[in-house]
Amino acid sequence: MLPTVTALRYVTPLREGGSLPGLMEADDLGTYVVKFSGAGQGRKALIAEVVCAGLATALGLPVPRLVTVDVDPVLAANEPDEEVQDLLRASPGLNLGVDFLPGALDLDAAAFPLDADFAGRVLWFDALIGNVDRSWRNPNMLFWHGAPYLIDHGAALTFHHRWPARATTASPATYDAREHALLGCAPDVDGADAALAPLVTAGALTAAVADVPEPWLAGEPRFDGPDAVRAAYVDELSARHAARASWLDALRSAVAGYSASGRAETAPRRNRPGWLGGGS
Repeated sequence: MLPTVTALRYVTPLREGGSLPGLMEADDLGTYVVKFSGAGQGRKALIAEVVCAGLATALGLPVPRLVTVDVDPVLAANEPDEEVQDLLRASPGLNLGVDFLPGALDLDAAAFPLDADFAGRVLWFDALIGNVDRSWRNPNMLFWHGAPYLIDHGAALTFHHRWPARATTASPATYDAREHALLGCAPDVDGADAALAPLVTAGALTAAVADVPEPWLAGEPRFDGPDAVRAAYVDELSARHAARASWLDALRSAVAGYSASGRAETAPRRNRPGWLGGGS
């Protein structure tokens, strides 16, 4: 399970994202970007963050450290912003904390050296988790202490928004990579598949899902309890992995069809200091 810290002070909101994450100080002397269970995207965005970060770690991809943050709604009394007050009051108990990386830069693939091997692994990973939120408009990567970090996976695992209406078979393993942030790095898709596919085991998926706090899984319609929900995540991701031949073809086509000159003219440079919340 993820370690749990207690929030001591709300520092500032990070207003770039629609869910209004906030910078908070905790009792372990750490500072975290906190994503709240009471935000509009709800607890499923937090579940996606945890599962995807756990899987990324198993695949050797760099992500910031995660914790759960126990938030007491009494902290809202000290906040002058009514929107922040409402969010803190709506998010008692466990929320998600992402380690704050001070001085990190938004990673623009056109400005930082990224090799084909790394690009291929990130593209492969995003296809596995169905991440629709790592485009050239919003790369959701940071550059910190000389290394890239993947952030903001709350929009991945879209299948879990359709549990009640889904059949027992897995959702189609499709992925549209045409807008992916790293296409200009000539991603080595086949090399990534050879390296990463053997690492996506039932054990790795079970461990990633095990990190999700039980309260975030409770009360899910058509499931008997949190254990059944965990098993459904493992089954779905296992099925996407088994059917990866379909999305590997889409990745190869996207890489082959990429127009570096056209994309470079429109892609913005966003090398701002600090963590401003990405697209969450």
